[in-house]
Amino acid sequence: MAWVMTRHGKRGTRYTGAYRDPDGRTRSAGSFSTRREAQRAAQREEQKVLAGAWHDGTLGEITFRAYVETEWLPNKQIEASTRAGYMNYLNKHFYPFFGARQMNRISPSLVQDWATQAHKDGLSPRSVHKYHVLLSSIFVRAVKDRVLVYNPCDHTELPKVIARKARTLTPNEYERLLAAMPAQYQLMVETLIETGLRWGELIALKPRHIDFLRRSITIEETIVEVSKAHSPTGERYVAKPYPKDNESRTVGIRQAWLDAVAEHIATNVIGHDDLLFATKVGTPISRNTFRTRIWLPAVKASGIDFGVRVHDLRHAHASWLLAGGADLKSVMDRMGHSQIQTTQKYLHALPDTDQRNLDALSRIQNRT
Repeated sequence: MAWVMTRHGKRGTRYTGAYRDPDGRTRSAGSFSTRREAQRAAQREEQKVLAGAWHDGTLGEITFRAYVETEWLPNKQIEASTRAGYMNYLNKHFYPFFGARQMNRISPSLVQDWATQAHKDGLSPRSVHKYHVLLSSIFVRAVKDRVLVYNPCDHTELPKVIARKARTLTPNEYERLLAAMPAQYQLMVETLIETGLRWGELIALKPRHIDFLRRSITIEETIVEVSKAHSPTGERYVAKPYPKDNESRTVGIRQAWLDAVAEHIATNVIGHDDLLFATKVGTPISRNTFRTRIWLPAVKASGIDFGVRVHDLRHAHASWLLAGGADLKSVMDRMGHSQIQTTQKYLHALPDTDQRNLDALSRIQNRT
């Protein structure tokens, strides 16, 4: 039941509307010059409490950084590598701009200022969109926690993302790249094009995952590389029992690759449970080290005239399969995709596809 408290002072009598919040604590609805105004204000707040629409404005006084570090991030059920990525985004893009501000002081116009400035400072439209999604997820949680009553990321005007035309590595370009690769890394690169594995799946591969009789490998482990500061074990490399989507998969392999791997295992005396591809001391190969010291110099030496990432071998694997006539469902299963729409993204036309189309048209016309 709402009520009014009266206070007499040198400047006259003031009336304060009072009510109880959802936890039973006494709250003020404001101070007024008349009892009637105070009573009405208290009753309005009381109705909000009864309707479940009441909001404690003091909760929003927590700073952005404090809320993220005490509420949002600790409750995220994510992998160590994802958490490390989030920390990098927060430290680089969000804490400098929002960190010290109270949550209830972050307005839509302030979020708009961040997006506009980030783009002006050189962040690509695609990255602005990606980081904005993360920022919005923080405020979505804050609304659910009733720290805020609305998400200030709603309706932000973001820079337009222009879709990039995908460029698929051709078999000829791959051969040039492979030839430019140091001999000790060639089989590892061949494995990527043979299987379409993700990097973490590749460096987690062991001889026990290979079935030489059935000519297949089973992908049931992955290794993620994280900062020691964000690693749950304090280690740089974190092994997981399943690669992605908590499900192992088995893919067929050609005999030539199996023969090469068998020789690799015998020559390097690799044990059943040892890493198939590792450093000289048997530890996982760093993706960044491989990229900067091995991959990029090989790409340059190959003469390929566009930027090629290690992950593009996975793209090429799927694209070559689809271009060669494989059906989407089988490629989806081989790649370990959970949705066929993901696999459809690999339907990149190879440079000579249109010429093959013209050749097919000519063959039909010349039948008469």
